[in-house]
Amino acid sequence: MTTLLFHKPYGVLSQFTPEPGSPWDTLASWLEVPGVYAAGRLDADSEGLLLLTSRGPLQQRLTDPRWGHWRRYQVQVEGLVTDRALEALRHGLMIQGQRTLPARARALLPPADLPERQPPIRQRLHLPTSWLELELREGRNRQVRRMSAAVGLPTLRLRRLAIDLMDDGPPLDLRGLAPGEWREVNAEEHARLEKLLKPRPRLRAGRSRLEPKP
Repeated sequence: MTTLLFHKPYGVLSQFTPEPGSPWDTLASWLEVPGVYAAGRLDADSEGLLLLTSRGPLQQRLTDPRWGHWRRYQVQVEGLVTDRALEALRHGLMIQGQRTLPARARALLPPADLPERQPPIRQRLHLPTSWLELELREGRNRQVRRMSAAVGLPTLRLRRLAIDLMDDGPPLDLRGLAPGEWREVNAEEHARLEKLLKPRPRLRAGRSRLEPKP
């Protein structure tokens, strides 16, 4: 099994084949590893952690919402994050006629080590921006953007930071990877991913390992 962690830059589709008429780049420009496919997607206008694997059952397990793998996102939004908005995100929202699962949300200070995005975000000078961290265990189409818009905070920049494997180990994350860089999972990560294919309870309750300890 070949499994990679890739820091997807802005403007890159989560696939190797270009879309007809699309202005976006593809993974083929960044990865020359045959036989791997994205386990989950990031929109072309989003950035961050993308896991690619040659193992079909693993790809299916990681993307099946019934297994509830938490994903952590860092979101720059237009407007100021309020307690009311955070509570709405945490409790679930009606998006396209379906309620989202309860999420984990908190306000963030502007990240100090954030790589510059190319091109920069379009920012209206008369409106403030702020940051929030959002953790989801489902991955519906453009869900983070739809959720932030539903609470009056349109998304300006979106990065996926980590994927929790829901075991005793740390989440897979972007540490050590600049935009456009990738690496193969190490032996320990490989063993943990293999364990995902064994039967286990679904959507376990309790703390996500993505959530900071009190």
